[in-house]
Amino acid sequence: MSSALRLEHSGWLLVAALGLCALGMARGAQQPPAPPPPKTQIVPVANTATADSNNRMIAVTGTDITGASILYLVDTVNNRLAVYQAQGGSEGSRGIHFIGARRIDLDLQLDGWNDRSDWPYKRLKEEFSKKGLLPGNSAAPADPSAEAASKN
Repeated sequence: MSSALRLEHSGWLLVAALGLCALGMARGAQQPPAPPPPKTQIVPVANTATADSNNRMIAVTGTDITGASILYLVDTVNNRLAVYQAQGGSEGSRGIHFIGARRIDLDLQLDGWNDRSDWPYKRLKEEFSKKGLLPGNSAAPADPSAEAASKN
């Protein structure tokens, strides 16, 4: 390829590149720049909770992560749990919503469920039984042969 031909080829390449740059700049000038994203604002939520009871009901209130108020009602006579959520705000979004309810009588009879504590109920009961700390239960002797000897 001769140097004149290479120069002509490079010239066309330069003209094409400048044309694309001009087209891009003209197109960008027609569209306004995108506004910056809104700044994230952390709104503090009061983490208050209250509880009250009488000889039949327990009521516990709190705030969830959305800022809505939560009410837990426990009927201690009929062993029922009901949960409500209250939301303030505009007329279209405020109100009281029934979240759910259930009988808890069987729940309250469980020895444990998802119990990841150091002392699960059965192990704790065994330890209390060994030490005679359960009603109607005397301390178990350390040596079974000693128990047999004491009965003779």
